[in-house]
Amino acid sequence: MTSIKAILGVLLAAVLAGAFAVASSAGSTASPRSGELHVTKECSHYFGNAGEFCTITSSNIPQITRGMRVVYTSAADFVTLTLNSDLVLDGPGNNDASGHVALNIQTGSGVVTLTGGTGRFSGFHATVAVTYTGGTWHWDGTYSFTPPGQEK
Repeated sequence: MTSIKAILGVLLAAVLAGAFAVASSAGSTASPRSGELHVTKECSHYFGNAGEFCTITSSNIPQITRGMRVVYTSAADFVTLTLNSDLVLDGPGNNDASGHVALNIQTGSGVVTLTGGTGRFSGFHATVAVTYTGGTWHWDGTYSFTPPGQEK
């Protein structure tokens, strides 16, 4: 009888440990999703004026889709050859990301920081290096999504 109780005790401990492991892994799904971000865009509709845009041509994450527009709120400064502007990654419906770009127009290099948004961009953060090669602009960096209620 004692060995049956011992076996049941070990079995109960194993079941409880499994239940805690499942509960812990379920809780971890609320952690930020993150990874590398790679986007390309073309700028045939951008001439350096406020309100003009570039168009996304590819992305490695499903939230940023081909055809989305990157709208710049400030004009480029052609004296200093810089673009220092807020921007909106304009998605369909109420799915927009907001951010800022600091770009050296002469070298075609800079940084874009995206800091939140609406809809599918809620809790979205990204920091990417901007480069220009062969007529295409590239954003390469990292991104994350912070679950609602966990933003600082």
